[in-house]
Amino acid sequence: MPKKVVIVGGGFAGLNLAKKLSNNRHFEVTVVDINNYHFFPPLLYQVSTAFIEATNICYPFRRLFQGRQNVRFYMGKLLRVIPESNTIETDNGSLSYDYLVLAMGTETNFFGNENVIRSALPMKTVDEALNVRNHILLHAEEAIRAPSLPEKARLANIVIAGGGPTGVEMAGMLAEMSRNIVAKDYPEAAGNIASIYLIDGAPTLLGPMSTKAQKEAYQVLNKLGVKIILNTLVKDYVNDEVLLSNGEKLSSATLIWASGVVAREVVGLPKEAITRGRRILVDEINRVTGFTNIFAIGDQCAQTSDKDYPNGHPQLAQVAIQQGQLLAENLERLEENKPVKAFRYNNKGSMAIISKYKAVVDLPKGFFKGFFAWLVWLFIHIIPLVGFRNKLNLAYNWMWSFITNDPTLRLIIRPGKKENQSNKTAVVNS
Repeated sequence: MPKKVVIVGGGFAGLNLAKKLSNNRHFEVTVVDINNYHFFPPLLYQVSTAFIEATNICYPFRRLFQGRQNVRFYMGKLLRVIPESNTIETDNGSLSYDYLVLAMGTETNFFGNENVIRSALPMKTVDEALNVRNHILLHAEEAIRAPSLPEKARLANIVIAGGGPTGVEMAGMLAEMSRNIVAKDYPEAAGNIASIYLIDGAPTLLGPMSTKAQKEAYQVLNKLGVKIILNTLVKDYVNDEVLLSNGEKLSSATLIWASGVVAREVVGLPKEAITRGRRILVDEINRVTGFTNIFAIGDQCAQTSDKDYPNGHPQLAQVAIQQGQLLAENLERLEENKPVKAFRYNNKGSMAIISKYKAVVDLPKGFFKGFFAWLVWLFIHIIPLVGFRNKLNLAYNWMWSFITNDPTLRLIIRPGKKENQSNKTAVVNS
């Protein structure tokens, strides 16, 4: 009988594992995800700034698995793992497994600040990116109607907490929009009243990247007018005031939180298997500590057996992809009683786009920046997209938006609430 492989999470790690196990007669694969689509997280910030549509970076799982005879999709949210019975519980039912693979990735880390949790805007999912887009556009409309300049500034100002790749890319995109679009879309506004702030507790932007990349990011964003505040933390967010650790207060109705992540919680695993950042401890083949048939891959795991990364791997897409692909090979080896292969991360470099025609690329053997780096960034981010149509649409949208400096996706779309619909029905019936 084929072994049941349940993969919880359809991101880079889980999807690459499922694809590599597809059409293998030894396995029945079930991919469990809270969404019915795979999406491409590195481009969420372009969705949130109305530069591209969400459909450009999403692809339905069921369409993706067509023709893969042994792969099925199960829509649901993981509630708990029950190792004693080799089952998992979801909000839509239970599933049994022979091998369980946890690949749920990370979620936003608010560091326990209740006010920030309540009022800041995270950007880890498509839903959250669309919420950021609606929030920014709605507040822009409010700002031009506001009666006083301080009130206009409060509504228009944007504070971004976190100077990593997401924060830098978000700040650069918003600065470009402010420069190229605001005057055209809002001619009734008297001058540019908005300020964009980028806050980070480290002494540099793009902490994991090279010194050259860090300096380039600072210079480009500074030239675009982004107000960069380093060596400073966001302590609180009260009544549309961002309170900083240096004592400064920033008036802003928009706080975008890109300041850190934590692995998604898995109920049912022993505390001995969990380490810093809620990551799950695994061995050299990504097997969870204390188990023989439960694995964790991608951002959710902490693997210290790789001699080049004794403190665990960076939470990057390439790590997740490579772990998913190797685990598929190792599961096949386990079924065939062959020796397994230890994971070793092949670092292919890192990159970040800063603004139009400006990007930085760190490679293991060098660094480059500018227009060529920007082209490389565009090319590299089209390749992993699932679906040929998505690649063409994204390439076209990018070309049009960069040429015109005026993408036409600034739509405020707010789904109606159920109670509103029921109230309308009651009025009609009466």
